[in-house]
Amino acid sequence: MTPPTTGPRIVDPAGVVFGILVPVLAAAAGVVATYALAPRLPEQIATHWSGSTPDGFMTPAASAWSMAAMVLLVGVGCSGIAALAQARLMTRRMMLLIGSAVVGVIVAAEFSMILGQLDLADASSARISAETLVLGLVVGTVVGLLGASTLRDHRVRTPATEAPPADLPRGAVELPIADEVGMTAGGLLATALALAAPAVLVCWLAGAWWPLGVYLPVVLLAVTLLQFRLVVDANGIRVRNLGMAAIEYGVDEVLGARVDEVRPFQDFGGWGVKAKGRGNYGVVTRTGPAVVITFACGDRLTVTTPEAERIAGALNTLADGRLALS
Repeated sequence: MTPPTTGPRIVDPAGVVFGILVPVLAAAAGVVATYALAPRLPEQIATHWSGSTPDGFMTPAASAWSMAAMVLLVGVGCSGIAALAQARLMTRRMMLLIGSAVVGVIVAAEFSMILGQLDLADASSARISAETLVLGLVVGTVVGLLGASTLRDHRVRTPATEAPPADLPRGAVELPIADEVGMTAGGLLATALALAAPAVLVCWLAGAWWPLGVYLPVVLLAVTLLQFRLVVDANGIRVRNLGMAAIEYGVDEVLGARVDEVRPFQDFGGWGVKAKGRGNYGVVTRTGPAVVITFACGDRLTVTTPEAERIAGALNTLADGRLALS
């Protein structure tokens, strides 16, 4: 984890591919498919439904370009941040994942709409496949996860030149230290129910089950994003989510670590990965002890964990040893 010898990377190539190129190709696919199948489509195709009844119509060409604009707006607008190498890695991954999932649903809806109206004389009898929407969400999420796993942290690392203050805790360095720092089972259940309730209401109003099929994977993803694994070893500290390092700092960047009591909502405005001003980040998933680590670049990271005292002591001792060897 030594500082780079060249200038900071501005663009992450993997982010360009998955955050920009993939949405552009998805938008183009809908346009190409529509024009290729236009001779078999009605002059006006159904593009909007109220329940199971079409109530909006467009020409195939107008629909194709409208859907392409929507894909580009959501896809590139949301996922494009993945290409910015100096943006926070966790933010880039989450935005790419969300954008890819939404693009998957939009593209699936477009293809379901087109294929469902082939050789149809009257578009007012058209139907849209709910199963296709669910499939699109799943495929989009998988593509987003694949893209997120290829992103790398290209931020410039700043080594610390001072030892942690003497009043900060020290302790035995028994590495690695690992802890699951996600929400409690009760908190996850309450979050899942709160997120699922609107989908149940929509299903009841629509008289159909398909909104739940689209919404439940979103609930599952949201709950998963609140589960983290904290790892401290000889290289530094990492916070992992979905099997990937979301936040990572080297031991050589540590200025000091202390223990504090944190209330997620009162102190950070909520649960999960939070930002409270520039460079002040928190992985806060429960009320109680937290390790608060400051770094030479000016960042501060707060992680709620029962192992806060042990982690703070180990990091400060490692930082002492680092300077003694320099």
